[in-house]
Amino acid sequence: MKILRTQTLRGPNYWSIHRHKLVVVRLDLKDLADKPSNQIPGFPDALIEILPSLVEHFCSPGCRGGFLSRVKEGTMMGHVVEHVALELQTLAGMPVGFGRTRETSTPGVYRVVIEYLDEQAGRYAARAAVRLCQSIVEMRSYPQQELDKDLEDLRELWAEAALGPSTETIIKEAESRDVPWLSLPSRSLIQLGYGVHQKRVQATLSDRTGILAVELAGDKEATKKMLAAAGIPIPRGTVIHYREELDRAVEDVGGFPVVIKPLDGNHGRGITLDIDSWELAETAYTDASAVSSSVIVERYYRGRDHRILVVNGKVVAVSERMPAHVVGDGKSTIEELIEWTNRDPQRGKGHDNILTRIEIGPRTWQLLERQGYTLNSVLPAGATCYLRTTANLSTGGIAVDQTDDIHPENTWIAERVAKIIGLDIAGIDIVTPDISRPLREVGGVVVEVNAAPGFRMHVRPSQGIPRNVAAPVLDMLFPPGTPSRIPIIAVTGTNGKTTTTRLIAHIFKHQGTVGYTTTDGIYIGDYLVEKGDTTGPQSAQLILQDPTVEIAVLETARGGILRSGLGFDACDVGVVLNVQADHLGIGDVETLEDLAYVKSVVAESVRPGGYAVLNADDPLVVRSTDRLQAQVAYFSTSSDNAIVQAHTQQGGLAAVYENGYLSICRGTGFSGLNKLSIFL
Repeated sequence: MKILRTQTLRGPNYWSIHRHKLVVVRLDLKDLADKPSNQIPGFPDALIEILPSLVEHFCSPGCRGGFLSRVKEGTMMGHVVEHVALELQTLAGMPVGFGRTRETSTPGVYRVVIEYLDEQAGRYAARAAVRLCQSIVEMRSYPQQELDKDLEDLRELWAEAALGPSTETIIKEAESRDVPWLSLPSRSLIQLGYGVHQKRVQATLSDRTGILAVELAGDKEATKKMLAAAGIPIPRGTVIHYREELDRAVEDVGGFPVVIKPLDGNHGRGITLDIDSWELAETAYTDASAVSSSVIVERYYRGRDHRILVVNGKVVAVSERMPAHVVGDGKSTIEELIEWTNRDPQRGKGHDNILTRIEIGPRTWQLLERQGYTLNSVLPAGATCYLRTTANLSTGGIAVDQTDDIHPENTWIAERVAKIIGLDIAGIDIVTPDISRPLREVGGVVVEVNAAPGFRMHVRPSQGIPRNVAAPVLDMLFPPGTPSRIPIIAVTGTNGKTTTTRLIAHIFKHQGTVGYTTTDGIYIGDYLVEKGDTTGPQSAQLILQDPTVEIAVLETARGGILRSGLGFDACDVGVVLNVQADHLGIGDVETLEDLAYVKSVVAESVRPGGYAVLNADDPLVVRSTDRLQAQVAYFSTSSDNAIVQAHTQQGGLAAVYENGYLSICRGTGFSGLNKLSIFL
């Protein structure tokens, strides 16, 4: 077998309006062109042995094991490659299930379509599936180490491409509200909304987050001064720059125990808590100074570590963070308990899992020694052994939701703190013995204010109720009644697309700034942005990413639809002008019916409340109406057109150009009075 071409689709497309992420492989089966799977010696049994999980693929029989029954009965190798590519991604943590396989007009050459979550992983899975199937054909096996390497590579691709948990949470909430989103090409920026209505986020920084607030939150000493001046309870502390200042600093804050941390650190890097000796203090200073040239020495306040999330001035979630730890069972060593804890499938590396693996490092040894343990110690049943001093999730800690337990006065303090620092989205760190009692009553303090706080602990707490903290973010960026989309008019057809696009853009010119794409360039308002044939999805996205555009008019050619899909998720008006025998034989479009199906993608992508504007004089255009969710408006050069007559008599909208007049009618037919005629 040989892969002739691989295409990546990223929008509504020829294969699916709703599944935007597809890889299309043009696959030449060569010697296998006339050999179904049941005629290849040992193939079905070897495939089942290598990928037994394929039993979960229902396929056309519609039942568990359906696909494997097809393999045993005999199916072509392109179909097998489709299912193997889907299963490899699923086994690597990317569950996908949509696929199609169709033979082209060239005998033995198939188009294999597979869904993906990450496009690089999707393309890799297609290649790996061909390798695996070819190996079974030739050797009746596929080495386990090769399969393991394929899955490892796919997991790495997914880890590199996956959005962070905070960004993913915001995007899912946006999708649930029908707010479109785009990945921008720099600094992991995400655009929510189109054109003039767009907002931007970078993790949990928004385009409303002021740089002064971010800089202030990053300077922990300056933050403390601002909060102290406002009467907020904060830890007693000082900033030093040299090791020689450490002794005096400890004395100034009242002696041990102390906290030592970098002035501008994050994610718990360089922080050491509950320091009760000079030896530990010197080690902690070394760690902190490796992160920042300025080091904070603070009085250590005993209590529990809490993160309070404030969005748009309101507390939306509270979590207690507990440092990485294990609980004894009276028979296992601490090392065995760590290994058992790390077997939890929710634990992994980095920030993308619900929990992070517990790693043993120099700090672990020190902390074990302070508690009187070693890794070989058998921990008594019910006893807790802490493995980190900081409670960050990134070092293996856990989060317990306490949103319903916070005292109203503490809520008030947290909301005040966010406003004092000036953050629209803030993570307020508080140490207190009891979050349900006022801080002043129990000696609690605000220890830190964080810009770009992580959402993972609130969305997927280790214990307690998950909180939809992305909802208030979307409420802030797009208050109820605020639009996130701009009107999109897409124009396709064989002839007349550019003229129609220019005419529509001219009509809308007086309604706002129009961005439009044509075969001769991209325009915004009166100005040419880029010269050339710009009728593909990349050109459409340039328009939709522009923050000055209020209306988009997009010429949409068949080539872009076939190569990459549409550059938008849906449009408000889709115009299909005609289907003519131009460009047949290109991109596996062999017949006029094939070409009409490609063009119909534009009409099918129209939102339910919008209009598909169709040429009633072209039967191939009219044929697509049974797949549409939108309203239909017809146009014709004859008021006697049977399609137009029937449509208007049923209350539909139509336009006819006849005898120098353009007549627009709804509801009574063109012989009635409910008609507007314009002399042209």
